[in-house]
Amino acid sequence: MPAAKPRAARNIALLIDADNASPANLEAALTILGDLGSVNVRRVYGNWSKVSLKGWSKLVLRHALEPQQQFDVTKGKNATDMKMTIDAMDLLYGGHIDGFGLMTSDSDFMPLAIRIRQNGTPVYGFGTSRTPEAFREACTRFIDLDTLPGADADDSAAPPSALPPLDADLVKLIGEAWKASKRDEGGFASLSEVGQRVANRSSFDARSYGFSRLSELVQTLPNFATEKRESGLFLKRMR
Repeated sequence: MPAAKPRAARNIALLIDADNASPANLEAALTILGDLGSVNVRRVYGNWSKVSLKGWSKLVLRHALEPQQQFDVTKGKNATDMKMTIDAMDLLYGGHIDGFGLMTSDSDFMPLAIRIRQNGTPVYGFGTSRTPEAFREACTRFIDLDTLPGADADDSAAPPSALPPLDADLVKLIGEAWKASKRDEGGFASLSEVGQRVANRSSFDARSYGFSRLSELVQTLPNFATEKRESGLFLKRMR
């Protein structure tokens, strides 16, 4: 098995559906994709004759975006989806992309996200709170950009008080992942293993709940205890 590439050497592609994404969230998406590697492919798709895409036009040079023109051939139909999907498949089969970011709130991209993951390639979805669950769960990670600091309040962003609550389903998910993980004599499991098991079942991302990483989130969970060790953070369910 070939050695894993260092993060800086991983080639990441960000594909943006300009009709279904806000330019106010671009910098946040680029920052988060740093988890995967260097975002060297940056393409934004839309009909650039539309006044509604003016905000994206201003960012093309500033962020080295490659604009992709797609005319609206039929009223009410968006040709952007097909072009973006074709390009993603070309990049995937080219063998030079180590991860994808799909910036859209359109559930039509669910099959694309699933296909990319089937290739063993991580795909991060970036959308709003209105993004359908089908697309959210198709991604390796889904980040609700409305909940991130600095989100544009005029673009339906949620203020800090409106962050999604740590609901019972989320607590149950983490609890079941802890139960399935290897535990020591004190009942503690490595958060790294717990997090991997959570990732296998859900596209959940701590940033959508106002935390920068999972380790910060679990320390606020009810009925859980955490313990910091030299090898990392460990988690135990108390009851």
